[in-house]
Amino acid sequence: MALTDAGGNRRPIKARSSTWAQKTALFLARTPVSPNQISVVSIFFAAIGAVLLVCYPAPIGLLGCAVAIQGRLLCNLLDGMVAMEGGKQSPLGKLYNEFPDRIADSLLFIALGYAIHLPFMGWLCALAAALTAYVRVFGGSLGLPQDFRGPMAKQQRMAVMTGGCILAAIEQAATGTVYVLIGTACIIALGALVTCLTRSHAIAIQLRQEQH
Repeated sequence: MALTDAGGNRRPIKARSSTWAQKTALFLARTPVSPNQISVVSIFFAAIGAVLLVCYPAPIGLLGCAVAIQGRLLCNLLDGMVAMEGGKQSPLGKLYNEFPDRIADSLLFIALGYAIHLPFMGWLCALAAALTAYVRVFGGSLGLPQDFRGPMAKQQRMAVMTGGCILAAIEQAATGTVYVLIGTACIIALGALVTCLTRSHAIAIQLRQEQH
């Protein structure tokens, strides 16, 4: 049994079509593990990453956070695949698909702010990330296809933070500083705010087109 893309309002993820992802999702679909449980585990990965980033010295904490972020993304990939292609959808699936992501984003970004001793930057990143999801879901509430465009959608935010942690670990080992993390926070915050604008603009265009 091959796992195929079910389409619909799903975030486009290239890894979904990979053999390893399909086999892993198929294996999980045959176990008692539910997609909602996988979604909740993503929060635990984010919490571990946040603790490592703030409480453990670089470069260990930075590299550990990068690994935890990838664990969070793996859960985000597999929960939907197990639900859709594995036939384990539930009435609460849509809630579990959204809420854990917002919590995980906030944990990681707020921790990033405290790690660079600029808490307001972490909170700004968390707020901007939540707003990107709000605009996307708001478009869906209007009957439009949910818009997952960037430039700083979830995958891009996590890629930037992962790369930032790795580069900061190298910087810390070489110079004892972690200025890369400040740049990482600025890129995420600005990129997420731009993403809100690009998605809002796309919604406006579609609404105008509906009137003609």
